[in-house]
Amino acid sequence: MLIGEYIHAIDEKNRLSLPAKFRHELGKKVVVTPGLDGCLFIFAEKEWVRIAEHLSGSEGSMLQSDNRGFNRRMFGGAVEAEIDSIGRILVPDFLKSMAKMTGKVAVVGVKNRLELWDEKIWHEYRGVVERKADQLAERLGQIGIL
Repeated sequence: MLIGEYIHAIDEKNRLSLPAKFRHELGKKVVVTPGLDGCLFIFAEKEWVRIAEHLSGSEGSMLQSDNRGFNRRMFGGAVEAEIDSIGRILVPDFLKSMAKMTGKVAVVGVKNRLELWDEKIWHEYRGVVERKADQLAERLGQIGIL
């Protein structure tokens, strides 16, 4: 399971060093794709295959506009990235721009994926969620999630 939060820098060649804690679980190849809420998602190759099958496997997915649009975003923006010998991946310019990454990056483990956030945007987002945590827990409890 991928958990925890780390702050790392993207170098001048758009390489990001992944926290050592995550490298073993991710393997040698990952998929970086547009995420939600302004971040990027990183999936281990095996997990990406599972996610891809789920997204494209629902009946009628190609016939439903919402499914087509979401799949275009996820698959069209996805790139495979090799983790190099010192644990870095390349984050393409178009994905870096999409997530408004300008300085340091928050690398956040969220169970089956990593999320990459511009550090400032992450702190703002996290603050909003933390202020609503009790309300979110209440709602999730009402629908049987917690």
